Amino acid sequence: MLNTSSRKVFSQLLRYAFFGVLKNSLGYSVYLLFTYFGVSPKVVISFLYIVGAIVGFWGNRKLIFSHQGSLGKAGVRYLIAHFFGYLLNLGILIVMVDKLGHAHQGAQIIAIFVVAGFLFITFKFFVFESTTLPMEDNNK
Repeated sequence: MLNTSSRKVFSQLLRYAFFGVLKNSLGYSVYLLFTYFGVSPKVVISFLYIVGAIVGFWGNRKLIFSHQGSLGKAGVRYLIAHFFGYLLNLGILIVMVDKLGHAHQGAQIIAIFVVAGFLFITFKFFVFESTTLPMEDNNK
């Protein structure tokens, strides 16, 4: 049986995955459309990454992590997290497409999942960290 803290993390992960699938499905469709018409994959992910980060801040802060802490502190940390997430995404494309010769479409799908995992952990423990200590669950 999961304790209260584990249930909370599992619930956050499910919400993050649900909204992530919606947001990334739309973003990946836009990515495919623009790259089909000849726009560089790196230019497209740069644009989509900014749009996704802006849209995602409120959703992650309120709907996923129920963060009540400082908006400014969380905002700065969110930008830092996304900066490293963007570098990770770009690095995956450079290695898989430019160095190894894989198709950019598949490389970007892999990057979406890798970056999403990185961001969930970073959001949970760095950006939207809990301001209270977890309570012991006496119903183990």
